[in-house]
Amino acid sequence: MSSSSPIVHIEPLPEWIRGIYDSAFEGSEHKFEWASDLSDAELTSTLPGAKVIVTGKRRVTGQLVKAAGAELQLVQVVGRAPWAADLEVARDARVSVSFLPHPHRGAIAVAEHTMALLLGVKRQLVPGHTGTMSCDYQKLEIEPIRTSERVIVFNWLKFAGVEQLHGETIGLVGLGDIGLEVARRARAFDMRVLYTKRDPLPAEYETMAEVKYAPLDELLEASDVVSLHAPQTEQTEGLIDADAFSLMKETAVLINTARGGLVDEDALVDALRSASIAGAGLDVFLDEPLPMGHGLLDLDNVLLSPHTGGGTGGGQKGVVADIKANIDRLMRGETPHHLAAP
Repeated sequence: MSSSSPIVHIEPLPEWIRGIYDSAFEGSEHKFEWASDLSDAELTSTLPGAKVIVTGKRRVTGQLVKAAGAELQLVQVVGRAPWAADLEVARDARVSVSFLPHPHRGAIAVAEHTMALLLGVKRQLVPGHTGTMSCDYQKLEIEPIRTSERVIVFNWLKFAGVEQLHGETIGLVGLGDIGLEVARRARAFDMRVLYTKRDPLPAEYETMAEVKYAPLDELLEASDVVSLHAPQTEQTEGLIDADAFSLMKETAVLINTARGGLVDEDALVDALRSASIAGAGLDVFLDEPLPMGHGLLDLDNVLLSPHTGGGTGGGQKGVVADIKANIDRLMRGETPHHLAAP
């Protein structure tokens, strides 16, 4: 290392994101270096003298912590991947570990939107709102009464199938940053979390994330909720098709906050019309905006939003700014934010 207090980034990232880091740290008195293309074995001879190691999901093992030596003060994790650092070794070496959330990248925003769509479908919030606004109780020949602690008119629109998430199984198709954030929120609702992805996690990491791998077919059959968080590639286009819907429970709900191309929309419309599945919450579509006359617009068992899952955005520059600000705190002798519990 050419600096007395270098910052070393070991997570593989696209060149355009690396450029944002390079620009942010340009002119810094603390040299920023990339080692993301090196193997762990190569890193052991490269890290000595590092003051900060930055990663995302690539694990900072005990071996790497020890290789960095006494100069290492912080392992900065971008996100919340629980396996990203060997916490026990880091504590023994008196190295702080910060799990810095990344709302600017949209992972948190999309995860929240996923849960909003899911709750909206399960609790029938839109039909409830419109029915209440339209005074649809009149069609049921119900008259308003004054309520009290013991006197109410429960479910006055007589909805069937208003369900809770507690105890249900959510199947995540894809387990990147967004999938991990959704898993955390699903567990808060006491849901069981299954996932499928091209390369399953090692068992110890599944335990850390409190998730369980299942092949896609098994996930579709077992899940009460199927939530999509995979990228759109040649391999994933049309992944959720008629065959997939035939495997899902009739009571299951599909949530898509990833890309519209993951779903065969004609097959989805057929599945919803025939009640092969119970409902869908969709923020993304094959064509955006959703065209007039689209089959989804005639259905009453869908909840649709105009691709607002990412909130107001902010992009990677915000992520890098947060990382740099946290490292600057360390360099000034202040305590970094979002430290792992001792």
